[in-house]
Formats: sequence, structure tokens, C-alpha cells
Amino acid sequence: MKRSQARLLACEAMGVTPYVPKPLTSGAKSDGRFGKQDFVLPEQDVYRCPSGAVLPRHMTTVEKGLTLHRYWDRASCQACALKSQCTPSVERRVTRWEHEAVIDAMQRRMDLTPGAMRQRRRLVEHPFGTIKAWMGSTHFLTKRLPNVKTEIGLHVLAYNLKRVIAIMGVGRLMEAIRA
Repeated sequence: MKRSQARLLACEAMGVTPYVPKPLTSGAKSDGRFGKQDFVLPEQDVYRCPSGAVLPRHMTTVEKGLTLHRYWDRASCQACALKSQCTPSVERRVTRWEHEAVIDAMQRRMDLTPGAMRQRRRLVEHPFGTIKAWMGSTHFLTKRLPNVKTEIGLHVLAYNLKRVIAIMGVGRLMEAIRA
């Protein structure tokens, strides 16, 4: 399972409400074609394409630990007047992750709270910008993931210590450490 999807499911299981924009991974929109978001999944287990055709589920597969459902209807696509705006292939296939309702709910929250990403940037992005400036806006000095994790961990520790000193002062910090 992809790490981001696993984290999203873990947040939902713990009762944490994530606010992360839905990833748009298809190149269809950039090529001027309909994207997956233009296809509607009504209450039944079928998609409805922009031309109104119904795309039933044909198969379920597991790829990289994710259970994926695939929807298509070859006959409707071949007779469709909008096919050139939809797909260069024989038919348009829509793939849906088994837990994609969680992602859809998160996107609805994002749509209802337009300032959420602005607030997230204010709270979260500043520390990373500061750390990157301390690093000289360069790459990590180490190679391999365990070493890079250690390096970024030290940077985050230094950032947190500087913040605590700025808020509490050295004297109160030393008292808290001794206690």
C-alpha cells in the first residue's frame, strides 16, 4: 500500500480529520481530456461518464498492496461523440481504490474549508523553509535513507530547541531539563 494512503486510513481509524488536497495523478486534464473527477460514481457500483454512459465494474485487482476496482464499457466508448475528449484508447477505464470514499470525503472537507491549506502553509511550511535556509538551500550532506533521516532529525531537533529558547528563555529551559 502506498504510504500516503496508509497514513490516511490510519488517521481516519484514530479519529483524526486530515486536510490534504486530493492528488490529481492523471495527465488527461493537462492533455485537454476529461479527468477522473469528471466521472460520477452514483450510489450503485458504476461510474457515469460525461456523456451519460454507464461504466460498470469489470474487475478487481491488487497492485502494490492496494485493492483497485476497474470500470469501463467498450461499446459505449466506441459509439461516443465525446471519445476524443475522453481517451485515445479503445475505451476509457476508470480505476477506484477500495477506500477512495475516504479520499472523496477529505476532498469535500477541503472544498467546504477553502482556507485550510492557507492555514496549513502558515503553520507547517515555515519550519521547513527555516530549516532549508539553515542548510544553505542545498541538498542533504549524507546519502542513503537512514542517514538522511538522521540528518533531518538533527535539523528538526535544533529548530525545536531554538524555538523553545526563544519562547521560554535559556534559564527556564535549563530548570525544566533539571526537573
